[in-house]
Amino acid sequence: MSTNNDNQNALALDEVRDNAIESKETEGLSQGKIVLRKFLRHKGAMISIIVLVLVAVFAFSAQGIAGLPGWWKYSHTASGQVLNPGGAPTWSFSNLFSLGEHPFGQDEIGRDNFARVMKGTQISIIVMFIIGAVCLIIGTTVGALAGYYRGWIDSVLMRITDGFIILPVIVVGSILGVLVGGSSGPMLGLALGCILWTGLARLVRGDFMSLREREFVDSARVAGASDFRIMFKHMLPNAMGVIIVNTTLIMSQAIVLEASLSYLGFGIQPPGISLGQLISEYQTSFATRPWLFWWPGLFIIIIALCVNFIGDGLRDAFDPRMKTIPSWRKMKKAERMAQKGAK
Repeated sequence: MSTNNDNQNALALDEVRDNAIESKETEGLSQGKIVLRKFLRHKGAMISIIVLVLVAVFAFSAQGIAGLPGWWKYSHTASGQVLNPGGAPTWSFSNLFSLGEHPFGQDEIGRDNFARVMKGTQISIIVMFIIGAVCLIIGTTVGALAGYYRGWIDSVLMRITDGFIILPVIVVGSILGVLVGGSSGPMLGLALGCILWTGLARLVRGDFMSLREREFVDSARVAGASDFRIMFKHMLPNAMGVIIVNTTLIMSQAIVLEASLSYLGFGIQPPGISLGQLISEYQTSFATRPWLFWWPGLFIIIIALCVNFIGDGLRDAFDPRMKTIPSWRKMKKAERMAQKGAK
């Protein structure tokens, strides 16, 4: 019995010590600075941001965008003479610093796979961010209006949301992909964003229903602030944690959904190009020329993982219940300071 009490006391002392260390580190900081500090300390999120930025910069600079030329000498549409047997890559792990003429290989008509993967990465990233932006705008607006006004407005908006929720995403996405996906990636992103906002709307609604009863909202209402100002000036900043975290999760799902639709032939169509479309086009080459299949798949995995880790970092930073375990050195330092204070 005494052993259990000793263990409980030790755990309680550890928790008090951890809270004291964390309080000391964040003393005098605003809520925004505390969130930023916790996010910057999340190693997975920081590494993911660096990798995602490098991938985006590499892809957009290699092939250029909006009429600006890129630094890579081959276009994603230009064909040429096949150099290596079967179009094998000229870059290998035995010589990492020599890319050669076609580092990712060539297809059967001599098109450079590196140029095509970089262009596909461009379009996939653009589609991902457009989907995230559309979901952010629609989901936040619908959820904020429903949670603040409640009553018949809440009922109407939530029934509309339920109507979108029951629709099978892959089926509706396929239909929209056929209608607009073949024309351009941004149009496909806009269409998919219009059906993926429902989860964010429900979360924002719940947050706003809770915030609506807080004292600062009553104070703003008594001071004569308009409903629009109360919602988007006072309540929205307090719900930003839920909004930002779930938007990043939607974006990670979006790039996989776009790749799935393009792979099934319902997304971006030739001459358009995306990572999923490349996998679909080269699926028959898996056994004979696997480099054509693996490279776009690898970039899809990298982008999706990076966005997921960034979302995890944002969740940990915004959630006050997430405690950072202090290092052994910080714990010893805190003990010495406590002993000095006791003396």
